[in-house]
Amino acid sequence: MVKKMGLGKGMGALLPVVEDHGKKYFSCPIEEIKPNKEQPRKTFVNEKLEELAASIREKGIIQPLVVVKKAGHYELIAGERRWRAAQKAGLREVPVVIQDVSEETALEMALIENIQREDLNAVEEAEAYHALLERFSLSQEELAKRVGKERSTIANALRLLRLPVEIKRDVAEDCISMGHARALLTLEDAEEQKAVRDEIVKGHLSVRETEALVKRRKAGPPKKAAKPSLDPDQKDLVERMQRHFAARVALKRSGRGGKLEISFGDMKELTRIVELLDL
Repeated sequence: MVKKMGLGKGMGALLPVVEDHGKKYFSCPIEEIKPNKEQPRKTFVNEKLEELAASIREKGIIQPLVVVKKAGHYELIAGERRWRAAQKAGLREVPVVIQDVSEETALEMALIENIQREDLNAVEEAEAYHALLERFSLSQEELAKRVGKERSTIANALRLLRLPVEIKRDVAEDCISMGHARALLTLEDAEEQKAVRDEIVKGHLSVRETEALVKRRKAGPPKKAAKPSLDPDQKDLVERMQRHFAARVALKRSGRGGKLEISFGDMKELTRIVELLDL
């Protein structure tokens, strides 16, 4: 159960009970707090958590966690990173603000809080936008106003979700950058995207090098030069020769010259053609 935080010593000295728009800070047993399963942030860097845990051991939690009451526990709206670090720091209780809101509002608050703090990786941010759009039937324009972003920022982020799972994981883990991902998105085939991703990683390609590679792949193999077409006089000549020899005749130009081919089906037909040539 939660209790009002005392003043004058320990955590209470750092976090007095104060009014915050009608909400008070309370001390809550850490084991009674559960993370939100729909929290967009999935990646927590252990090294960063250890650094925060060390700070918490020394100074305590400066900013209370925000929770909503559930049956038998409290669910996080904001502050999962602090909650995880507090566990590493060995805290048994943490300061919380309890919000009396619906499940839908709690989720919206959790998603928007994470987006506005700008501590999500690019894929998590895109998934948070998608969750808000789907869950609350928002347009991209409406969402942009709610989170204080440009609509184009949201549209570009959402495009990331079209990439194969492996590439989204690479972006989330900083194996490739958003610039690399944007270049890959111009390729329509998932297998081709993965093939280029392999070249990026193996060759340590820059974004500019990746863009050039993608451009070459989209262009395809170099096209062969078109064969010079026959002019009307040459076409007429071929037709007259075919009638004369009763055989297929081909005239192939090459630069200023070319070659003339007369086809035959067997030696008897060849003999007939030679006789017509009067050789």
